[in-house]
Amino acid sequence: MVVFPHCKINLGLRVVSKRTDGYHNIETCFYPAGIADVLEIIPSPHFSFTQSGLTVSGDTDENLCIKAYHLLQKDFPIGNIKIHLHKVIPMGAGLGGGSADGAFTIRLLNQLFALNISDAAMMRYAAHLGSDCAFFIQDSVMIGKGRGDELSTSPLSLKNYFLVLVKPDVHMATAKAYSFVELSNSEKNIKEILSLPVSQWKNNLTNDFEKGIFKKHPIIGLIKEKLYLHGAVYASMSGSGACVYGLFEKPVDLKKEFRGEFYWSGVLN
Repeated sequence: MVVFPHCKINLGLRVVSKRTDGYHNIETCFYPAGIADVLEIIPSPHFSFTQSGLTVSGDTDENLCIKAYHLLQKDFPIGNIKIHLHKVIPMGAGLGGGSADGAFTIRLLNQLFALNISDAAMMRYAAHLGSDCAFFIQDSVMIGKGRGDELSTSPLSLKNYFLVLVKPDVHMATAKAYSFVELSNSEKNIKEILSLPVSQWKNNLTNDFEKGIFKKHPIIGLIKEKLYLHGAVYASMSGSGACVYGLFEKPVDLKKEFRGEFYWSGVLN
């Protein structure tokens, strides 16, 4: 069986406070976006994991697809499987590609082996893999709080807005990004800001990681400025990573403007 783990963008990201467990409490809106990896899982006499597409650095055993498999295997009679992952979503981008792969592995195993795990239970399993993994269990817009795993649905729709994603050759590790982030001083919560017209988001909807990351990697801030210069109604860095997105009211083709950098565009649902 084959599925397509999609990425997300963050509409605003407030880092509210430091937690006693070493994590941070945040507030954000996770919005599904169209760029996707390809994940295939089939029963097999022996377990195997293969990967193609973009190169994934690090220990293969740390891949969230493998971790998701072992997580469910502890509680359910899942046999050996063959996993193949084709990476399209860039790493270190703040797009949640690895989290999506782990969550979609849980979803696919649930379907493949008829485990009858509820969405709520799958979200609990996914939360063990990473802070934003639970979001990818359901394909809907979510407000995330706590570590990002306390989720509630949002009525927000950006249907028919044109999305442009641009990522320079910078890998932004989440732990590193948190090491120099400043806590939010905003008095408005993100849900309140998102109720405003998109045209008013520019001066109200912020990502607390931008200040520190733009200082360390100025090219990321320049990409944001460039998207506004080319007509974006709203632009922001996504999550804690290097990718910047722009929302446009009409389709644009900016590939030449961002030659040499990762570039993707498409209409939001």
